[in-house]
Amino acid sequence: MSAVGSSNPEYVVARVRARRGSLYGDEEYRKLTRMGPAEIARFMEESSYGAEINALGSRHGGVDLIEYALNRNLAEQFDDILDWSEGALYDLIARYLRKFDAWNVKTVIRGVYTDADQSAIEVDLIRAGEFDDRLIRRLLEADSIDAVVEVLEDTIYGDPLREAYAEYEETDTLVPLENAVDRAFYERLLSGLGGDEPTRQYEAFLRAEVDFRNAINALRLARSGADIDPAAYFIEGGELFTRGSLARLARNLDELVEYIADSQYGEELGPALRELEEADSLIAFEHATDAALLAYGDQLGTIHPVSVTPVISYILAKEREVENIRAIARGKEAGLSADEIESELVIT
Repeated sequence: MSAVGSSNPEYVVARVRARRGSLYGDEEYRKLTRMGPAEIARFMEESSYGAEINALGSRHGGVDLIEYALNRNLAEQFDDILDWSEGALYDLIARYLRKFDAWNVKTVIRGVYTDADQSAIEVDLIRAGEFDDRLIRRLLEADSIDAVVEVLEDTIYGDPLREAYAEYEETDTLVPLENAVDRAFYERLLSGLGGDEPTRQYEAFLRAEVDFRNAINALRLARSGADIDPAAYFIEGGELFTRGSLARLARNLDELVEYIADSQYGEELGPALRELEEADSLIAFEHATDAALLAYGDQLGTIHPVSVTPVISYILAKEREVENIRAIARGKEAGLSADEIESELVIT
């Protein structure tokens, strides 16, 4: 479909709610943490991932089969949502799904930086954005960061990455490049939304996502040891931080969590913020912000049940399901215990 014509939120929300009912719950995750990769694949075969497991089973096995099936299912689910959508609703959803283009760009950059094999990079790609197979193939064939930037020169990421490249060379940290990607995505995502009250509430959710992205990026930069000012990588669009306040708070997790708890998000996010207070590492902090955004999206979907917000809430929940299953499969491959794996999951 296209963004021309009237929206059809009633139809799309009804289809999305039917699919949300098939998402894994806490009990399924606990079962999976006690299975090996082959058992996980068989479990998935009996659920909504059956078509992907059967289609890919002759070419892949073990954790690779699980990962390829997860990513293909995710892309197909989101393609279905776009096929169902019309008018302004299509535009809002398509904008958000471009997050996977940003994910893929950062995944390729990280892979090239660490000299990962092309196949190891490809298994982590999620083909749910606008990039076509030809562009993704060119990205996978790039053998340097500069080559990646060149492939992307005609996309929204080209100019920001080229501008960030010099600082990447000076610091030998990926933060300038990754932040350039995030900036480009959120700038496009937030431009010219306008619209009715549900859309304005959706915009508030997106601004919360920017706020958390700023917090995570600043903490990651501070812990990298690089002599870089966190404020230099501030992403515009959020409401919680200014450049100055972010730079001041970025290096103290307790102060940062307290600041968020005292902000406009405190009452809305409730239990998820208490998880932030208990986070004892950057990974735990990221998981807590994911849980907070899930809670916020669910809340908005309840307040505006016939709008884009229930659709975005489902996208987040589906993405989180895929990440949880991936974490379980990788944890089993790494020999982690069930309890260790469960601690890595985002469950709301």
